[in-house]
Amino acid sequence: MVDQADTELDATGLPCPMPLLKAKQAIAQLTPGQRLIVSATDPGAWRDFESFVAQSQHILEYREENDGIYRFVIVKGGQ
Repeated sequence: MVDQADTELDATGLPCPMPLLKAKQAIAQLTPGQRLIVSATDPGAWRDFESFVAQSQHILEYREENDGIYRFVIVKGGQ
């Protein structure tokens, strides 16, 4: 289940790599511990967000796919 977010990003309809790039921009505006919910339709986003958080201090708290919509909850890491 998707939790409340401090910011939501609608990246539906955007091709790869735009959902990830837009998410990076949105995360940059958050403070550590805040949540970003991203909605995307690009199937590559599933892999892209997993790789992104593995290489960062951010946490992929939750992800789901429902009827071609991918939703991700990312918690900004850092100090």
